[in-house]
Amino acid sequence: MDYYHDEKMQELFELLKQPKTLDEIDLSANFIKNLLLKIIATYGSIQVNRIHEITGLHVDILEACLKEMEKDELCAPTGGGFLFPSVTYTIKKQGQKQAEKLMRENPYIGMAPVSYNSYFEIMGRQLEGRFPIKIPQEVIDKAFRDVVGNESAKRTLIEGAIGGKGLFIYGPPGTGKTFITSRMSDLLPPVVIPRYVEFSEQVIQFYDPDFHRMCPEQPEDPRWVKIYAPFVFTGSELTSDKLESRYDPNKGVYETSPIIKANGGVLLIDDLGRQKEDHNALLNRLIVPLENKKDMIYVKGSPIVVHTHFIPAFSTNLDITIMDEAHLRRAPLHVLLEKPTVDEIVEVFRRNLESMGEDYDPEVLERFAQVYRPIGEGGEGMQPTFAHARDLAQIAQAVRIRKGEDRITVQTMEEALQQHVLIALQRKLTPMLFERIIRKKT
Repeated sequence: MDYYHDEKMQELFELLKQPKTLDEIDLSANFIKNLLLKIIATYGSIQVNRIHEITGLHVDILEACLKEMEKDELCAPTGGGFLFPSVTYTIKKQGQKQAEKLMRENPYIGMAPVSYNSYFEIMGRQLEGRFPIKIPQEVIDKAFRDVVGNESAKRTLIEGAIGGKGLFIYGPPGTGKTFITSRMSDLLPPVVIPRYVEFSEQVIQFYDPDFHRMCPEQPEDPRWVKIYAPFVFTGSELTSDKLESRYDPNKGVYETSPIIKANGGVLLIDDLGRQKEDHNALLNRLIVPLENKKDMIYVKGSPIVVHTHFIPAFSTNLDITIMDEAHLRRAPLHVLLEKPTVDEIVEVFRRNLESMGEDYDPEVLERFAQVYRPIGEGGEGMQPTFAHARDLAQIAQAVRIRKGEDRITVQTMEEALQQHVLIALQRKLTPMLFERIIRKKT
């Protein structure tokens, strides 16, 4: 679909052809040779083709650098076939000594980074004029295909994605705030990011497989990766320190913060107000990157500017007044999620069972619904939440497997209900009601 690989993206792919010579690549020959020396020293003996796999560098660049390193008595070929990729290299004494010094200064070995200037230019090309976006209906339908109800919330999320506007989402626990917000990033077009960036001989990690999903088509230069718009989330564990980029001395890289990882996508601050730190201090830290779409990383004390072009989302079970006006201006849209209806959570429960491949008696859905119907209608009066629908489907599956049954029966469902902590607590508080319901069933 053109939405995922439009004309601008195709132009970027043309720019991101794999460099084949030292003149074409955006890294210094010295940086590349140091990287190769550390790799050879670490492996002891390694084939050129394997170095290519590790670094992503074209074989012609590897040949040019390794030949110079041979002349400098840093490494030596020890075998291989006629073709250069099959040649095996080993470290020499002088190379080992130099590699040890390099490893103390920076132990990074891995994919070759891109230069800071290349990163800043390529990201700028993508983010300039990104909003407003015209989102195809099929993209919207796909993003919300597994969201039941919440039509007003969907419309707000769509409008936020079109204009790149932040939002505040609030409501009781279990109403699906995190779940529905995560679908917002699916409305946005993909971006190309570097795996690593080099600045002043130091390496900064940008690609994080925990938050970044790769697209099927990828640039020719493997140092870059095309990803779907990221959805990055953090919750009650968030601290000011976690909003900063930190150096990992074991890996030899600067690890970027959630603010930077969310670039091109959505950053959700979940459970706002439940952090150990004052939430206003955390929100104040976000004002500059939200306002300027840029933030600062300090690399060995030197400040460098990075892109932070994300849509902010703030979620809480508390009242909207938890945010002051200055913060709300950065998230001008709001979504209030009410408690779902019984019919809605029954539908989510059914979808969960079917997505897990579970066979079940039709009466199971009715038994589930009865838990949440009002007492006056013969139900147990439990407050319905989408979280219950997911959890009870998983518990029922576990009970079925434990019992060695082929399908979930009403009796299996009954045992699952007895295992759910909130339902068990409610029944303990209202034992006479529960006994009356059981007598009616029998």
